[in-house]
Amino acid sequence: MSSARQGGAAPKLRNGVIRRGNSWSYVIRVTDSAGVSKPRWVGGFPTEAAAKRARDEARIAAGRGEFVDRSTVTVGEYLDRWLMAHALEVKPRTRAGYEHIINTYVAPRIGRIRLQALRPADLSTLYRQLMESGGRGGKPLSARSVEYVHAVLRKAFADAVRNDQILTTNPAERAKRPRKEQAVAVVMWTADDLASFLATTMGHRLHGYFRLAAYTGARRGELMNLRWADVHLGDEHGQGAFVRLRGTVSVIGGVRVEGSTKGGRERTVSIDAGTAAVLAEHRQRQEAERALAGALWVGGDHVFRRELGEPLFPDTPTALMAKLQRQHNTAAVEAGTPPLPVIRLHDLRHLHATLLLKAGVPVHVVAARLGHADPAITLRVYAHVLDDQASGAATTFEHLINSTPTKPSSDAQGDRG
Repeated sequence: MSSARQGGAAPKLRNGVIRRGNSWSYVIRVTDSAGVSKPRWVGGFPTEAAAKRARDEARIAAGRGEFVDRSTVTVGEYLDRWLMAHALEVKPRTRAGYEHIINTYVAPRIGRIRLQALRPADLSTLYRQLMESGGRGGKPLSARSVEYVHAVLRKAFADAVRNDQILTTNPAERAKRPRKEQAVAVVMWTADDLASFLATTMGHRLHGYFRLAAYTGARRGELMNLRWADVHLGDEHGQGAFVRLRGTVSVIGGVRVEGSTKGGRERTVSIDAGTAAVLAEHRQRQEAERALAGALWVGGDHVFRRELGEPLFPDTPTALMAKLQRQHNTAAVEAGTPPLPVIRLHDLRHLHATLLLKAGVPVHVVAARLGHADPAITLRVYAHVLDDQASGAATTFEHLINSTPTKPSSDAQGDRG
């Protein structure tokens, strides 16, 4: 009796699909870079239907020259490799953000799934779970945070398609994402509110920081990185004064890290004579602190420092902003005057842009001061301000025409012929 009869009928290949033991496999022909057509076997599918589905996808990919070999790498393993390889080109703070997202929200839930078996529905389920209980203590995670998780995965899996060629399509592109939260209206100070707050900060050694933040729209980290070598106080009247913003500061794992500005571009921002005078006073105060500290003084050229000269951490002005607002509002209540709406430190940047745009300063000028790579960014972020201006454009035009002296008619001027 033949060996084939002893072991039963040999499995048959049907339209590129065959059963091998407890799993199914498929085979297709793939043309390599030399133009030679070779069979490619891919196995390990639990059902015939799964093997056929993968076969059909592989045939389409092969026809496009996009076929990828079967891989056992998991989602977690790939994302670890991606962090080391593709994320090295980003800033340390950005990489730390990616790592936190992956290790906190992704790897514990879908890290063991084989990457090539990951489906859009798996990601949709992940997002729903995060929305329901992905936060601290099992609380819901905000839609904004879930959207960031999606953005990181979309970027990582795009690299898996383009660079690593381990996926044929990006599953994140077809995953259903949670609805975006409607933006909450930001309470904004008026120019008088800002002047009132800065009058309170004048009693603090970091008054210069808040003045410069409000009068330049610079980011928190940019001012933490500012050196005196990049501060030009102008002539004796403060004319021609400016600051040059070359880098930024962030905190990664409790360590103060300096790097390039957002977008990697330096910029020069003009400052007014009053702000130049405030910075000159700040420098004098710093010199007095240096003399008092003596040998304990920490060297360096940072504009904003602690009493012994150490450069400030970004969290310092953030906490101080809240403290000074409470101080201001307590005094206001005692004096019987309205307290200020509570805003964030970063809102000083928005206030700077808003007041300039309302005053009619061109968008491209405001964009340059803020460090936006394209004025279109400024237009998008501050569209509500520009809409308010546009609503009065018709009335403004009418005033311009009505205020123009009427020229004599042609009859009054006589025949020009």
